[in-house]
Amino acid sequence: MLVDSELIKRACEGDDAAFNQVVVAYRKRILGIIARLIGRPEDVEDVGQGVFLRLYFSMGQLHAPEVFEAWMYRLTVNAAYDYLRRRKRHGELRMSDLSEQQVMIADAVAGSKREDELQRRKRVRELVDTLLNSVSDQDRILLTLKEIEGLSLKELEKVYGVKENALKVRLFRARQRVLKVYQEMEEQSTVPEGTEG
Repeated sequence: MLVDSELIKRACEGDDAAFNQVVVAYRKRILGIIARLIGRPEDVEDVGQGVFLRLYFSMGQLHAPEVFEAWMYRLTVNAAYDYLRRRKRHGELRMSDLSEQQVMIADAVAGSKREDELQRRKRVRELVDTLLNSVSDQDRILLTLKEIEGLSLKELEKVYGVKENALKVRLFRARQRVLKVYQEMEEQSTVPEGTEG
C-alpha cells in the first residue's frame, strides 16, 4: 500500500486531512488507470474526480484498512465502466479520438534523434491500443489491470470478488480473444511494421 493503515483508518473516521493525504498518494495511480481504460485524456480528470467523490462519501463503510486498495480499484473500474456505457449510449467513437492523439504524438517526436526508437514504441503502443480496443470493455479492463498495471491475481480477486481460478479462466479467454484479433490483423497485413517478434 502507498499509505499506512493508520492513515486510512483516520480517513474512514472522517478525518479530512487524512483523506486528503490518501488522495494525494493515490491520485497519479488512479488517473493513470483511468487514462488507460477510457482512452480519452480530456475526460480523465472528470472520471477521477468522480472516483474520489465516491471514495469520500463511502469511506465510512470500509471495515478494514487492508482491503482499501482493492476497494479503491473496484471503484475506479466501476467509474470507467460507467463512463464507457455513457459514451456508448451517446454513440461516440474511441478509435477516432485515439488516432487524432496519435497524429499529435507523431508530430511532436518528428525530427528527434531518438525518432526510430520512439516511432517503434509508438507503433507498439498503437498496436496494443488497437488490440485492446477490439475486444469487449470487460476483457480490456481485466487485461489492462493485469498486464499493464501489474495487479496480482490476489489483488484482482479482491477487485472482482471472484476466486483466483475463475480469474485465470477469464484472463486466458481474454488473451485468446486478443490473440485471435492479432492473428487476423497479421493475415490482413495490418500489423504496423516494427512490432512483430
